Amino acid sequence: MTMAETVAELVLSREDDDSPGLWFEDASWTWREVVAQCRARAALVESMRQDGPFHVGVLLENTPEHLFLLGGAALAGAVVVGINPTTRGEQLARNVRHTDCQMIVTSPDLVSIIDGLDLGVPSDQILVAGTPEYEARVAAIDPVAGPAPSVAPESLLMLIFTSGSTGSPKAVKVTHRNTAGPASRSMFTTNDVLYTAMPMFHGNALRASVFPAFATGATLVLRRRFSASEWLADVRRSGATFFSTVGRALAFILATPPTDHDTDHRLRRVLAPESSAPDVRAFSARFGVPVIEGYGSSENAVVLFPMEGSPPGSLGKALPGSDIAVVNPTTLEECPRAVFDADGRLVNGDECIGELVGRDAVASFEGYYKNPEAEAERCRNGWYWTGDLAYRDDDGFFWFAGRSGDWIRVDSENFTPAPIERILARMPGVAGAVVYAVPDARTADQVMATLEMEDGAPFDPEAFVGFLAEQRDLGPKWVPRYVRIVASIPLTGTNKVDKTRLRAQRWETDDEMWWRPGRELVYRRFTRDDAESLRAEFVENRREHILDASP
Repeated sequence: MTMAETVAELVLSREDDDSPGLWFEDASWTWREVVAQCRARAALVESMRQDGPFHVGVLLENTPEHLFLLGGAALAGAVVVGINPTTRGEQLARNVRHTDCQMIVTSPDLVSIIDGLDLGVPSDQILVAGTPEYEARVAAIDPVAGPAPSVAPESLLMLIFTSGSTGSPKAVKVTHRNTAGPASRSMFTTNDVLYTAMPMFHGNALRASVFPAFATGATLVLRRRFSASEWLADVRRSGATFFSTVGRALAFILATPPTDHDTDHRLRRVLAPESSAPDVRAFSARFGVPVIEGYGSSENAVVLFPMEGSPPGSLGKALPGSDIAVVNPTTLEECPRAVFDADGRLVNGDECIGELVGRDAVASFEGYYKNPEAEAERCRNGWYWTGDLAYRDDDGFFWFAGRSGDWIRVDSENFTPAPIERILARMPGVAGAVVYAVPDARTADQVMATLEMEDGAPFDPEAFVGFLAEQRDLGPKWVPRYVRIVASIPLTGTNKVDKTRLRAQRWETDDEMWWRPGRELVYRRFTRDDAESLRAEFVENRREHILDASP
């Protein structure tokens, strides 16, 4: 297959293809029909074009209209701005204004979330797909004959907001070249069926399924929104051979009751970065399909791949020829390899944990829209800094250690939460574990863990103590001081853990809470009186500003 340089080329490569292209609920389209719909959207957005950046805000779930607009914008030379429908209020409005959207396409069930917001978009430039007015407008426009002359490999194709799990979102610039080239190298064939439940405002769905489908002629199956209870039925009904996700989706699927059909499907592989090692093992065992983890991000500058022999839970290795390292951000020196004691406990975390850096990846990063400060932070010293902490073992495998702001300091010892989370996830009955720092009343931090129990099972503090005592790789400073029990761990719109919210709430919550008031390994219920006493202790030690400050 000829290597495409633009997504417009990928779209047009399917123009004479009468094989199944798209399935959505009870409807289907051939690829020829999909391209015809993309051409119509190209003409639609061109008819509404105004002076300034040709940016089209798309506020839609995973529907055919979303796909048609992606392809249509690529043909018209427009830039799609994916608007996350889980954002609300001023944050959503700021995102739209910041990215200079000159029109927005939304749906009847989502239009209410932008009512009354200062979007900087004229009301007659906001279209509601799925209405008779919208359908008539599309039907009345003659489709364009071909891609706009302005579409070039270096042309901007999309603005993808980062997940926002570690701070304010940033709009990642994505060009045609950055998208079309990798999609053209996809290993899918026309016999593949790509089940897509991840939102199309997120890079995972676009890079793993949507654009590879255009490139290879594989069939794309869209799910309006992810549903764990419907996942297996969808996969079996569609004959899906591939499914991609990120975050905690595997855990949600595993929480559904086992069936006699768990291995009766055509899935050959699942892509699930940021899934926990226990979930990966349990998913593969239950459904009989390998799970690929690896490492990537919205910026797509540093990518790690699992390979044969990868230890469970590791991020994998760098591709041959790429220069990816774990670097001390102060000295700019590469960190030494991780050292483990006889029990498997990481003993040199202070030295071996650093930031994951692509020392040859700056050219792969295409920047943030109108945010030079964030670009400069990413591209220091001529290297690309991911903002993620990691360490590397003697065999060259990388391990995730947390985000750059995730360091925990207890009694002069620095460590990161990811190794603790991996340990807590082993405990029977724990469906999810999140670890983060909360301020200590006197100095530095204390360790707090938020646990989601399986099927609403009760938390047994004595069993928890017994479990902790048996974990020989658990450092003595790593033992949580506070334990919060939640019905479900808070997530961002892309199923990633929302640690920002958890850190902000700390122990100020009505959820079930346990803590160790002293040094002994004994947990008791954390009460309202305890919260008041703790706050008084902060005030007494003049650290009250920590409690009042917004993270």
